[in-house]
Amino acid sequence: MARGEGRKTRQAGTFGTVQQLPSGRYRAMYYGPDGRRYKAPTTFLAKADARGWLSLRQAEIINKAWTPPEATPKITRTTFADYARNWLKQRDVKQRTREHYEVLLERHLIGPFGALPLTSITVDDVRGWYATFATDTPTLRSHAYGLLRTILGTALSDGKISANPCAIRGAGSTKRVKQIRPATLPEIEKITTEMAERYKAMILLAAWCALRFGELTELRRKDIVLTTTVDAEGETVHTGIIRVEHGVVRVKGGYLVDTPKSDAGTRDVAIPPHLVPVLRDHLAVHVDGGPNALLFPSVSGGHLAPATFYRHYYKARSAADRADLRFHDLRHTGAVLAAATGATLAELMARLGHSTPQAAMRYQHAAQGRDQAIAAALSKIALGSN
Repeated sequence: MARGEGRKTRQAGTFGTVQQLPSGRYRAMYYGPDGRRYKAPTTFLAKADARGWLSLRQAEIINKAWTPPEATPKITRTTFADYARNWLKQRDVKQRTREHYEVLLERHLIGPFGALPLTSITVDDVRGWYATFATDTPTLRSHAYGLLRTILGTALSDGKISANPCAIRGAGSTKRVKQIRPATLPEIEKITTEMAERYKAMILLAAWCALRFGELTELRRKDIVLTTTVDAEGETVHTGIIRVEHGVVRVKGGYLVDTPKSDAGTRDVAIPPHLVPVLRDHLAVHVDGGPNALLFPSVSGGHLAPATFYRHYYKARSAADRADLRFHDLRHTGAVLAAATGATLAELMARLGHSTPQAAMRYQHAAQGRDQAIAAALSKIALGSN
């Protein structure tokens, strides 16, 4: 026997092998169901102790409760805070999304879960937290739960935990507390009339082209293509395209211009012909001459701050008796108007810049008065058949 090797002993009919080391202590070893050899994480003073440890491993194998020792060596000391913060560092997300996740994590998740080892977080822990967290702000509640579920889902994929404890059905989604009421055509006209001249076209593009605030405030002269032709009957025909390729968001330290979240967000939006003359006038009066000039700049020439715009918008919507109408609801209005033309779901997705039907369908409601039109059409069919 070479120097330094222990003496291996194995009794017939026993599980595993016990090796006496030169120090006099004993090491236990066995072959697992996966065919690999495993050693006890420590040595034993007595041979009987080593045999006892092997008996426990054998019982785990018989009861199908055995897992490879290397599957869980470090995770008991990995806290949720350490794992979650490292998870966020490794995510390839937009900066605005990253900042949103940071707020959710640091303000709402680290407190209840941060000090807990990943493996110790149970379904009951998650349910107990969710039962009392942000019950009066459902959007915050769903976003925080969704982030927790996603982080722990990655931990499951990484082999850090054996199951995701986030198992509350529907907790990651929200239902609208209040049904959105799209603006009517007279309301759009009233709001537009009440706005400052330099912002009138912004209201019209939001309502008729369903553009987001960040898309509108990053539009530049080069993104607008307007044409006016005369058809064979001598009628003037206006056409136009808005090329949506970027958006701007407020982030820590200022503004960030970036591409849309998905490929579908980069799109060409056809301008309704009745808006082409309005946009042509807006470009002539309110936009500088260079191709990169912003369509809706601030007074100082940079990106328009939401607070600056809303001071004008809130007064205008009040004049239209629509104090409930958020600016983003004008985009919703644009989707409803497009749906009323008979546009298919795929066409609405392309116009709105959505990559999934579920996202586009959130904006679909029956256009006001549309059901009456359908009813009238049905009567025409009935009368025509007589």
